[in-house]
Amino acid sequence: MVGGLLPAGTTLPPAPYLLVVLLAAGGVVGALRRRRPEVTARRVLALAPWMALGSAAHVLYVVDALPPLLSPLAGSPTVYLTVGSLAGAAWLAADAVRPDRVATTLAAAGALLLVPVVAVAVGTGISPDGARWSAVALALTAPIAGAAWVGLTRFRPEAAVTGSVGTLAVFGHALDGVSTAVGTTQLGFGERTPVSRILLELGPIPPVPVLGEGWLFLLVKLAVATAVVWLFAAYVRETPAEGYLLLGFVAAMGLGPAAHNLLLFSVAA
Repeated sequence: MVGGLLPAGTTLPPAPYLLVVLLAAGGVVGALRRRRPEVTARRVLALAPWMALGSAAHVLYVVDALPPLLSPLAGSPTVYLTVGSLAGAAWLAADAVRPDRVATTLAAAGALLLVPVVAVAVGTGISPDGARWSAVALALTAPIAGAAWVGLTRFRPEAAVTGSVGTLAVFGHALDGVSTAVGTTQLGFGERTPVSRILLELGPIPPVPVLGEGWLFLLVKLAVATAVVWLFAAYVRETPAEGYLLLGFVAAMGLGPAAHNLLLFSVAA
């Protein structure tokens, strides 16, 4: 029964890999707690490439494009610990070497790792139809996320204190909602997460152009994301470091799956 509550494709790597990943993650977390680097909105925003990196690495795992030695590190959910450990180590290194340029260094390091991973995925073969619908999803998300953010900050002005991290959270979940709706409606992809699958399979629901019946899933995603951002506003105001960090985690829960969708559609549709 518990397995039915987990996303399809959830696996654990062999014990030696799992032990290494857990030790690495524990070591990085311990080092971060000891050093306590400053947490700002810019530094959390700089983690965006790392959020996409984990998703891109998992796409390589899905299409079997990773060397056997590395493949177990990119399964779900192991890939989150793998990339999270790398990002944490990069943050520590940047804070030790150039504390005045942590955000720039962190973002650049994530981007430098992301580019070759995406290149390898694209090198396995491009799906013209999938790439086209990924571009459509990205284009649709910008005005949808913009409208959601404007509506949120006008209805609840206090939410504006979350700044760029709040905006990233709304954008990430909007992109996840749009890309999931497009993928299921236009490309025939299934949804792996049980709760999301229930929302997508409710019916009959009047379809809308491009999004089909997936517009309800998008609406729920936007409602939850904007509500969470609003609720985090007081936390960010009172305890900025913890507030921004936790809100960054919320953003990753949307941006990560969204990046995975877009890349997977482009190479496997």
